[in-house]
Amino acid sequence: MDEMDMEAPVGSIEAKDPFAVAPPGHSLTQDNSRWAWGKPPQITDPEQALEVAIASLQKPKVRDEMFKLLYTGVSVEVMVEGYVLQAFHDGKFMPDVGMLIQPPLGMYIAHMAEEAGIPYRLFENEDAGTEGQMDDKTFFSMMKENNPRMFEFIRENVNESIRQGNMPSEPEEQNFMTMDMPEPQDQEDVEDTEEDMEEEEATI
Repeated sequence: MDEMDMEAPVGSIEAKDPFAVAPPGHSLTQDNSRWAWGKPPQITDPEQALEVAIASLQKPKVRDEMFKLLYTGVSVEVMVEGYVLQAFHDGKFMPDVGMLIQPPLGMYIAHMAEEAGIPYRLFENEDAGTEGQMDDKTFFSMMKENNPRMFEFIRENVNESIRQGNMPSEPEEQNFMTMDMPEPQDQEDVEDTEEDMEEEEATI
């Protein structure tokens, strides 16, 4: 018997009808009032929503659980997003209000962690502060394609500087091991400086 003629076993993925699903927009025809998020929100003012969130964080039980999560490496960003999602699910406020209170709420949690001396991660990704920035290679590649005259001008200036012996160098991190130490003064210079200070004090 041909394999194509065999019927797929009941309950398998092959036996599932791909068209036996609700059409797009089906949920919009249903009454969502039985869910908390389907009813009018309890809070519509972002300032009030932020006050409620801060008040909940000041409860000892909630605060201790938050500190435990910070100790385990959960970022402040994830905690704030989780709170906003849960608050919307519970019908406290709408997503737009939640988006508005995310930055100040995250700063408040970071402030609480710093006061308690608890290490924390502000963002989930370490490069969140630089994500989306254009690197130098992409910058010059786009300039060469879209503004070739400016690209040639910059390249000629760089080549001229190299021909003069000015090789570009990477900036060196400054710390107490690499910083320039002040040159020691001669004893005569120190004595002259002291005499000048005494003369200035005498004139005053």
